[in-house]
Amino acid sequence: MILSSRVNTFGQDLLRRHGERVHKIALDAGFTCPNRDGSKGRGGCSFCNNVSFSPDADARLDLAAQIAKARRAIARRTRAQKFIAYFQAYTNTYAKIEALEALYRAALQEPDMVGIAVGTRPDCVSAEVLDLLDRFRDQGLEVWLELGLQSAFDNTLARVNRGHTFAEYEATALAARRRGIPLCTHLIVGLPGETEAHCHATLDSVLQIGVDGLKLHPLHVVKHTLLAHQWRQGEYLPLSRADYIGMAANLIERTPEHIVYHRVTATASRDVLLAPAWCAEKWNVLNGIEFELRQRGTQQGCRAGIPFEMDGLKRAA
Repeated sequence: MILSSRVNTFGQDLLRRHGERVHKIALDAGFTCPNRDGSKGRGGCSFCNNVSFSPDADARLDLAAQIAKARRAIARRTRAQKFIAYFQAYTNTYAKIEALEALYRAALQEPDMVGIAVGTRPDCVSAEVLDLLDRFRDQGLEVWLELGLQSAFDNTLARVNRGHTFAEYEATALAARRRGIPLCTHLIVGLPGETEAHCHATLDSVLQIGVDGLKLHPLHVVKHTLLAHQWRQGEYLPLSRADYIGMAANLIERTPEHIVYHRVTATASRDVLLAPAWCAEKWNVLNGIEFELRQRGTQQGCRAGIPFEMDGLKRAA
């Protein structure tokens, strides 16, 4: 069972373009977030415990040490010899441009680094940041700007305390695309108050603006978050594995085949995960999505451009 036979995966896309395996190295450069430090809010998003998103990165180590540690782990697994520095933890453009450039260049100067991916919020990407990423592209480096959108519905974004609007995402996405910077957008399936129709409306909004890559995440409940409290109180019910697999397959079918899926599920380690239990089993879910598409006889893009039945739902302005 090979997911890449039915989905345009990031790993296979890199293999085609670079002629060999390229592996992302997740880095924690010690950033915070305007939704945590009081600039926009306190406590962060209701679902966010960053340990669950970047468990392998360790901010106690400098970048060189983090990269060396990751290289050793990769050598035992995929044996990739080319790497992308992935600034993943928290908001990786939330600093002065001089500090950002120094950090990015320090990672890129490590041996066999062929590019950089920067994860951030739509409201924290200045023109200076985009210009810097554009200069890296001019040097022949692989560059990805990863924006955490999660939902195109402002009422949902407010409900989970994101601290930004869809309009801010749109402005940043368009600015990146005007420069030709590859854009990967993160979407969460199963957000409180949302149905599958919301997910398809969000996908349509993102596709209309333009995007080069996507990440799908099932919402999972982890320790030390507001969502964990809501789950314990019975105010939030996570998706079942079967429901997530079906919804992910539907979204993949409606995604044009040229768009690269960097991820179609997300996991959390068992020491922080509260629910649902299946979110600790990455390969079980990946195999389930591949099996679902194979059973349907479908693949990415087979329903691109075909409207999802919206039942009168409209995206919040």
